[in-house]
Amino acid sequence: MLEKAELKKPLKGGNKKRVQKGGYGGESKRKKADDELKAEGDAGKKRLDALSVGYYRRVGERLNEDFEDAEERGMFVENVLSEVKGKASLVAMDRTGSITLQRLLPLSSPDQVAKVMAELGGESGSDFKAISCDRCGGHVVESAIRQVSRLTANEDEDESEEALEVQLLSLSQIVRDNSAEFIRHVHGSHVVRTLLHVLAGCVGPPRTDSRPGAKDRNAAPQLTDFEIPTSFWYELKSLTETLMDNVKLSITDSVASAVFQTMLTVCHRNRPKLCKRLIKRIVEFLTSCPAAPGMSPLLVFLKDQASSHLIETILQLSPKSLLRELYKHHLKGHLVGLALHPIANFPVQRLTAASAKCKLFPMLFDELVQGLEAIMAAGHMGVIVQLAESCAEGEERQAELMQCLLSAFHCAEPGSRQVHCLSLFMSLLTYDVYYRSDTAEGGVPPEVPLSSICYHGSRLVQALTRFRERSVLLSSLRTLTSADLLTLASDPAGSHVLQALISTSSDKGRGKILKRLEGQYVRMACSKLGSRVLEAIWSSASVSQRQNIAQELVPSESQLRSDQFARHVWAKFALSHFINRRAQWQEIQTGQSKKRKLFSDFLQ
Repeated sequence: MLEKAELKKPLKGGNKKRVQKGGYGGESKRKKADDELKAEGDAGKKRLDALSVGYYRRVGERLNEDFEDAEERGMFVENVLSEVKGKASLVAMDRTGSITLQRLLPLSSPDQVAKVMAELGGESGSDFKAISCDRCGGHVVESAIRQVSRLTANEDEDESEEALEVQLLSLSQIVRDNSAEFIRHVHGSHVVRTLLHVLAGCVGPPRTDSRPGAKDRNAAPQLTDFEIPTSFWYELKSLTETLMDNVKLSITDSVASAVFQTMLTVCHRNRPKLCKRLIKRIVEFLTSCPAAPGMSPLLVFLKDQASSHLIETILQLSPKSLLRELYKHHLKGHLVGLALHPIANFPVQRLTAASAKCKLFPMLFDELVQGLEAIMAAGHMGVIVQLAESCAEGEERQAELMQCLLSAFHCAEPGSRQVHCLSLFMSLLTYDVYYRSDTAEGGVPPEVPLSSICYHGSRLVQALTRFRERSVLLSSLRTLTSADLLTLASDPAGSHVLQALISTSSDKGRGKILKRLEGQYVRMACSKLGSRVLEAIWSSASVSQRQNIAQELVPSESQLRSDQFARHVWAKFALSHFINRRAQWQEIQTGQSKKRKLFSDFLQ
């Protein structure tokens, strides 16, 4: 382990209590660490001894600190990797050692990464299988694979870069030789997915064991492209051919299905022709499977947890001609039933999104809209929201959908009920339920404060605000009280609705909305979400409208400047200038307004 002389400076951050006598280890400790590997543990798995685990923990702590320069960092990495040499597999399959190696490899040179991979794979590369399918070792292999993205794809690559390329191809060969076992293994499958990314020339953020936040759970990972050596193009083709031999697993095993989804996604990004061929072969397999007489096997697969995810990816990436073929021969007449199914409704959403701008969409719309109320009753609002978003995107059937929604929420007739549609859409409640009343035709409903704004209701209204004709929504907005508007602005889902309505309104319509918000600006500024809405309003407001907002805010200067949210509003609106240098403030706002109008005209 690291000699004292090799780490001249003590650890920063006061970690002396955790460093045993002798710093990172003297000669006797290093010998003890080498000699005292524990006996085989559970399931015959060797483990690192406690002394070695402590060493790699301290290495991890050192990596949390800054290095003086690249040279010091390089020496540190080299010293640690010298300790890893000879027992890389044990280190990789230990939890602490794995985490340390994952952090160390991005700091290592291509030659150093190649040497670690060579040791992990063994002489023939066959050891890659055991390491990749280990809970801790798989992460290390993934980290090593990702370092290939740092190579320079040119004819002048040095031997170290070539060595790393060779190791990656060796790993890919082992995956091909054991493809069925790899893609079904919960840990090994992640190695295959990372390998597919790198062979296709794109990498995403590193995989972690932590659960993603609510915002990131459904978001597609951001990929970064990089140049790849020619050998990767051929290897990707060979690997995908081998994976296609196991296509049956992609519809029966959810882990294998995820590998196939990754394969299609990365190929669609950087190898589109290959992606089309793969999709065609998968669809041919799916549609050729035995099924009940008169029933397409695709209808069965759409309702299965594993295969439905793969079909969603296929629908997202397929050319329009294939979408039309799938609908005509397999899905026509079954969309409402699929939309009512707890699993199949998600592929229906993907199909609706993918067909938004093609001739297929009107046919999908006509079929789905017949079961609109049944789909809503089943709670599958994602289908309805996607239908609205596709109408907005393709500019097809907007008026029909709005009328169907008004009818479904029981506010189409009499016409006086339509002005209440905004509250009903956002809460996803019918007129009768929302107002808890069987109000006679023409009667005035009781006043009900705005409440129960839900996520899908918010998304539905946001989609409707992009329709060409949105007078019904704007008329409904004008019926909301000032308190309702404050509730809307301060609600996690409602704030997005208010921003969408304001941003899509004409100058005259925006002015009417702002008029109704007067008296609420201070409370909005002191709200986490309301302050964001207020900033959005400000960015689209005219100079006179900004002046009205400022005049309402400045009397509450002490309250605003002491509030954690409002103080940002105070600074962004330059309200100190408004108080002390009004003419200069006016000049700046006028300039910003002209620039914004010029940019808007340019986009149009």
